[in-house]
Amino acid sequence: MPGVPSIRIAIMGPSGSGKTTFINEASGSDFTVGKGLESCTNEVQATKPFMLSGREVTLIDTPGFDDTNRSDTDILAMIGAYLSQTYEHGAKLAGIIYMHRISDIRMGGTNRRNFKMFRELCGESTLRNVLIVTNMWSQVAPDLGEMREKELEDNFFKPVLAKGARMLRHGSTRESSHRILRYLIHNQPATLLIQAELVNEHKTIVQTSAGFELARVLNEQRERHEEVVAQLRIDMEAAIRDKDHETKEELKEEIRSKHELILKLQGEKERLETEFKAAKEKLEARIGVMEERHREEARAIDVLQQELEAEKKERERLSAERNQEEQRLHRLEEENARLQEMEQLKSIREQDRLATIRAELKEELRKEAEQESTEQKGSDVGLVEELISWLKSWLS
Repeated sequence: MPGVPSIRIAIMGPSGSGKTTFINEASGSDFTVGKGLESCTNEVQATKPFMLSGREVTLIDTPGFDDTNRSDTDILAMIGAYLSQTYEHGAKLAGIIYMHRISDIRMGGTNRRNFKMFRELCGESTLRNVLIVTNMWSQVAPDLGEMREKELEDNFFKPVLAKGARMLRHGSTRESSHRILRYLIHNQPATLLIQAELVNEHKTIVQTSAGFELARVLNEQRERHEEVVAQLRIDMEAAIRDKDHETKEELKEEIRSKHELILKLQGEKERLETEFKAAKEKLEARIGVMEERHREEARAIDVLQQELEAEKKERERLSAERNQEEQRLHRLEEENARLQEMEQLKSIREQDRLATIRAELKEELRKEAEQESTEQKGSDVGLVEELISWLKSWLS
């Protein structure tokens, strides 16, 4: 979204520690969640961006280094490829969350190996952007959980907490996940150690600190297998001396199986580099497809914008025509009202003129009537006078 800061946060930790569940709660995604300690995150996957406190947030789900389906070599190659590829495209992480089950009774070898690899991926300088998040509190009694939390703070996680990392509880709700994320969304994005090694220093994945740590773990595993093989050989020699053919064959098969594991471990170093390159090529192809899709979407948006602009101009033209028509109708209405008013005035004047004429006629008729009446009275007086004169003459 233009003008809105974009934030990326990675979620790491052992398999079954609740990484994917946390991500689904926070982002509204529906990534598949494993059952129990079984891993279900087979590759690095990012959520669709979502808004949180004015930031556009993307969460990145990662598989653990104790994955039930993939080896540690595959996981390191996958995570290293993703982090380096996105870094090359300008993306940095504003924060990293390491999930830990408070329900775990003790910090076993798996947890220690996961956290050691986590530290080698991040480096020391980015620990201020790291949150250690404990979850699954509902599976332990409160006092027991608090005791384990105190032990973790004072022992296992103490070195990273002393260098700026923080430790928080997750209440397994959307509100709790958002509260945790708010500790990170205002951070200055930082470069992880493995990103600096792979991109800035041009090291191979094997030469990185995480690569050295994986090689150390693999060497330890190989040495343990070699010690077991040495003991199996001693046991097989004893079985040969005792002419225990069945035991000898069983030991022989076990030695062969261990040899295969040793050879596989010896080849993991070369396979790490091969898997890393393959993972980067796969990511590059995916990014290319996404960029082409974005270009197509951009072209579609341009076409849509042009259509909208044309539609806007057409609406403006129609609006202008409608305004002109309304103005013309308004003028016609005004003209019609003026004509009606003039007609009304003309009618009133005509009525006044006719009233005046009628009044004048009435006045003339009245005068004529008066005159006739006067003339009639004059005629009657003359007759009387004549009659009186005649009587006088007759009497005399």
